[in-house]
Amino acid sequence: MSETQWNVDPQEGKASQVEVPDLIPLLPVRDIVIYPYMMLPLFVGRDISIRAVEEALSRERLIFLVAQKNSAEDNPKPDDIYRVGTVASIMRMLKLADGRVKVLVQGLSKGEIQNYVRERPFYEVKIGKVTEPPLQEVSIEVEALTRSVREKIEQILNLKNLPPEIVMVTDNISDPGVLADLVASNLRLKIEESQGILEIFEPVARLKKVNELLSRELELSSMQARIQNQAKEEMSKTQRDYFLREQLKQIQQELGEGDERTEEINELKKLIEKAKMPAEVKREAEKQLRRLEQMHPESSEASLVRTYMDWLVELPWSKKTKDNLNIQKAKQVLDEDHYNLEKVKVRILEYLAVNKLRRKIKGPILCFVGPPGVGKTSLGKSIARALGRNFVRVSLGGIRDEAEIRGHRRTYVGALPGRIIQGVKQAGSNNPVFMLDEIDKVGTDFRGDPSAALLEVLDPEQNHAFSDHYLNLPFDLSNALFICTANLLDPVPPALADRMEVIQLSGYTNEEKLEIALRFLIPRQLEDNGISTKYLELSDDALLRIISQYTKEAGLRNVEREIASICRKVARKLAEGKKDLTRVTRGNLHLFLGPPKFLPDTEQEQHEIGVATGLAWTSTGGEVLYIEASLSKGRGNLTLTGQLGDVMKESAQAAVSYARSHARELGIDEDFYQKLDIHIHVPAGAIPKDGPSAGITMATALTSALTKRRVSRDVAMTGEITLRGRVLPVGGLKEKCLAAFRAGIRTIIVPEKNQKDLDEIPKHLRRKLKVTLANNMGDVLKEALLDRTAWKGSAQSLIAAKKPKGAKGKRWKKEQPLERGGREKSIPLRA
Repeated sequence: MSETQWNVDPQEGKASQVEVPDLIPLLPVRDIVIYPYMMLPLFVGRDISIRAVEEALSRERLIFLVAQKNSAEDNPKPDDIYRVGTVASIMRMLKLADGRVKVLVQGLSKGEIQNYVRERPFYEVKIGKVTEPPLQEVSIEVEALTRSVREKIEQILNLKNLPPEIVMVTDNISDPGVLADLVASNLRLKIEESQGILEIFEPVARLKKVNELLSRELELSSMQARIQNQAKEEMSKTQRDYFLREQLKQIQQELGEGDERTEEINELKKLIEKAKMPAEVKREAEKQLRRLEQMHPESSEASLVRTYMDWLVELPWSKKTKDNLNIQKAKQVLDEDHYNLEKVKVRILEYLAVNKLRRKIKGPILCFVGPPGVGKTSLGKSIARALGRNFVRVSLGGIRDEAEIRGHRRTYVGALPGRIIQGVKQAGSNNPVFMLDEIDKVGTDFRGDPSAALLEVLDPEQNHAFSDHYLNLPFDLSNALFICTANLLDPVPPALADRMEVIQLSGYTNEEKLEIALRFLIPRQLEDNGISTKYLELSDDALLRIISQYTKEAGLRNVEREIASICRKVARKLAEGKKDLTRVTRGNLHLFLGPPKFLPDTEQEQHEIGVATGLAWTSTGGEVLYIEASLSKGRGNLTLTGQLGDVMKESAQAAVSYARSHARELGIDEDFYQKLDIHIHVPAGAIPKDGPSAGITMATALTSALTKRRVSRDVAMTGEITLRGRVLPVGGLKEKCLAAFRAGIRTIIVPEKNQKDLDEIPKHLRRKLKVTLANNMGDVLKEALLDRTAWKGSAQSLIAAKKPKGAKGKRWKKEQPLERGGREKSIPLRA
């Protein structure tokens, strides 16, 4: 209370004794306890309190001041007010503009409420005067207690740097009770503690209580002062370090030496000159360097700018590798690393030839599309080696954040450039072979679409000024050779696919797989497993059996796994001390790899009615489908099973409509659809299938079932059917032909308009296949259905083969059908 004053002159106190009446108005006060001899202003705002003040002024100007127990209570009841208070004299009163009243009061003596006489319109109480026992003489104990209190007050004042006048006031007070009240009013005590001191009527006891509270306050003040001193010392140490560092900098300048920070700035200046940045980038780098010079080295902003500067100076703005323009040497490197893949090799050599003639061309954007395991990723490394360039591979599988491509803005904590700029920095040159692997596996979510960010990267017209969010500066990517890989082109957005030159990579034939295994896979696995050719010998027949019966894929990953399994078994023999040569042949292959995993389907073993062989394309290569048609008495219902897609179901309906419209030509009852239910099934039922290319196969199987003519097991077919029986072209012809060849089928019916695609089939394979071009269903049925004489002979031979053991003639033991091999995974089939 800065305005609190004390009138503690003993003589004046005795002379100014006022007769206190028994009945006196009561003023409840909040947040303060008023002691005798205390003078202070009070602001009165409650109606009941204002009326009490006015009543006191109309009498002897005396009012009883008592503290409330709860200062938040606006309308205190008698139980909310303490019993002991102070009789005070109203010395002045001032009415304020807001309706409140300001009064200046001086405490006179203590009093205790005996009972409440009136509660409205103001409190009036009957009080009992509190007379403190007089102190006869000052004992040694009282003197010691008084000195202790004064010393503690002086210590507290020193700690808090308060004015010394308070000490002079306490030195003039000899009454222990008055001293206790003075000290208590100046301590920051709770209302309960202040009221407790007021209610102690014995002066010495009151002074003892105050002494205890002073001891606690002194400890708190000492702790507070110690904390403040520590903070000041830390601040002083920081300032001292700063001044010493500045002095050291001046001394080093005088001696011709530079400090670490100066050396760092000078090093960055050299790196900026060495990087040979474009003019716009150089201006930004110098601007950021000037900012860095002005910052405190320990600030967080300085570390961000330093990281940004490191990225700017480490990027290869003008650094590029020299291309190998020797076309013959490049072709030799490509042939050393990969067998076949002529399309890709020709395209790379064409790029080299144009680069040799023109010197300055934009890098092409190639996209290799093909099934897994055909060598798309390894082909990128081989191209980089052939061109003499650095190679960078970035896997895009599962990326869902657009910032992975373009980077984060520098405002974010831990921001970094995107994968593209990181890859260029990793390559160390601005013309690397940059492989974006699995571009068809890019996802999208609320963080953006990475495919959209790739539009600028993979556009030769835009990527000469690619802007990363982190750098916020253009970087020239036009010198890089971008190679993307994908298993399917369908998931790639059309705008992105349009920017790329797509090169299809088909699966390998068994002969090609054999050649690749002999050239690359076996030597690599021998080296990886620590064995040599003098300990292991793999025959060609064994390798062909591994390819045909232990794997079923377009690529060679599983072939390499099976070869690795054989090598590990040989390595174990060598580790056990058995160092003789191990020969793996077709006959003992099962001892190393177990029984065959994939065997020819049983449907191929004989010509059957209602079973036609179709061909399908999958992301892992071609597949052979056996489509079954069955008839039963009914009302013309069509049942389709085998988890068929909508397009494939429509193909089946078109096949039925064709059979109905051409019933007379096919020799079928024209009202067959009213008497029979048709069921078409495509195994295996767990694999989803879709596409129009099975149309002629369904029509052939249905026609076979209706005409009771068998379908040749040596014929496979693919093509879309129309209601008029025309055969329309389909895709994936090479993969389908490879699948038929692997299944041992040598006659293939394809649409006539697919004749142009036959050039994609390897020449040695075309010589072994009989390809029949079909323009309509008549051509298909002529090739696929056996005539009735052949069927009869076939039926008679089949009956003869099924004679019981007691029958005459040579005994014939029926061979049990081999168990169908399981599929490794479910792959959607389509045209």
